[in-house]
Amino acid sequence: MNKTLTSHGGDIYTEGLLKGKELIDYSSNINLLGVPNSFYEGIKEATNLINHYPDIQYRTTKEAIIKYHKISIDNDNIILGNGAAEVLDLAISTLRSICIIAPSFSEYEISAKKYGLEIKYSYLNNDMTYSYEDILDKLKSCDGIIIGNPNNPNGCNIDKDRFKKILNYCEVNEKKIIVDEAFVEFSGDKAYSFIDEVINYKSLILIRAITKYFALPGIRLGWAISSDKEILNKLREKQLPWNINTFAAVSLKYLLEDREYIEKSLNVNMVEREFLINELRKISLFNRVFESNSNFLLCKLNNVVEQELFEFALNSGILIRKCGNYRGLDNSFIRLAVKSRENNEVLLDMLRHYENIRRI
Repeated sequence: MNKTLTSHGGDIYTEGLLKGKELIDYSSNINLLGVPNSFYEGIKEATNLINHYPDIQYRTTKEAIIKYHKISIDNDNIILGNGAAEVLDLAISTLRSICIIAPSFSEYEISAKKYGLEIKYSYLNNDMTYSYEDILDKLKSCDGIIIGNPNNPNGCNIDKDRFKKILNYCEVNEKKIIVDEAFVEFSGDKAYSFIDEVINYKSLILIRAITKYFALPGIRLGWAISSDKEILNKLREKQLPWNINTFAAVSLKYLLEDREYIEKSLNVNMVEREFLINELRKISLFNRVFESNSNFLLCKLNNVVEQELFEFALNSGILIRKCGNYRGLDNSFIRLAVKSRENNEVLLDMLRHYENIRRI
């Protein structure tokens, strides 16, 4: 089983663009509505500013974040990063030991190993939910934890009631909880987020980005929020000045104020997610399609090896995410993004065709 940690979804180049092939990318978990028009309004403003350095304190950008989250913090409670990956990496670098969920986003482990951290793994339950008792037990010998809300690749949110004990334990014992909320907008209800708790718990470092919900992986902008200004200052000391370009910094306020896009994205994703879950569960290729509160679905195959389905899908013009390289999973798992009804029908037709071939 290949456990290469550097493999990601969204590599449309290797199998697609660099070979002159157009693929429907089901490996990349990007908002199905695509780039919002409001982004281009921001680009127009930014174009008039590119002969200046960005504001080194990024004051307008941080004020837009505070307004979006509707919380009482100041600019010093926010640090910006070149995508969520930068601030995640910086936050991990402050620890000596860490608890990492398995399976989860591979960059967590890559960063931890890069900085020589001792790693304890907390494996998900068989139903792909968090094992809160195990997390608490692992934290007794770790400086902190990094955890997705929702988690990638399965899409489960943190049960905040069950997590409260962990939160209080870390607060009392001065341990850090890095919560990656790159996908949390897809969950819908703001109550899923820890944005309100971050004000009262110094142990929390909350990570957000525009990559997924606003369909802008090419515009690298993420941020961390914490009430612990001391830890954020340590992260800033490791950053280069002007790490966010003008196009990203200026366009953010246009994105975060685009209520029409934000609300439409949530509604469309919820409808298509339920449609895709229901239809996939009718196909015998799948042993299980797990519940998700995000814009992707983890699927366990039924007597099918991921590579076989990957190659068949690729020949059909569809790129899927093999999950055998996730710690805690094997080559019987794949992940599928939630896309438009038109694309979802193409995906389902391909899967049904493969199902029929296997019956022959």
